[in-house]
Amino acid sequence: MHIQRSRERIAVDISIVVTTVLDSQEGTIVDLSEGGAQVMGCTLPAGSSCQLDLDGHVTFGTVRWSEEDRMGIRFPYELNDGPLYEQLELARAAKRTPVAFQPRMQVMTGGFGRRIG
Repeated sequence: MHIQRSRERIAVDISIVVTTVLDSQEGTIVDLSEGGAQVMGCTLPAGSSCQLDLDGHVTFGTVRWSEEDRMGIRFPYELNDGPLYEQLELARAAKRTPVAFQPRMQVMTGGFGRRIG
């Protein structure tokens, strides 16, 4: 089943702390959009309220789905500023920037297993 999303999810690798009233767990955001995130490395029950802490900046969310080692978190308000939004914008810009072709230079040395004649 394919769900049509209003925002594009961007692959990221952002270490965070997920906090509830009772517990704090370390996790990694693996995809992110203005409306939510997929977090790996920790899990909470679906419906749980939590906060994501990145560099002292807190973003609130609700767990929409949960599996053994990952979960989907929906933000009540779309991201539009703060460190998490900045990471999203950096990842989005990197995705759009083409990688320039750089030919490799072949270096001839008399190293192991080579003959120069």
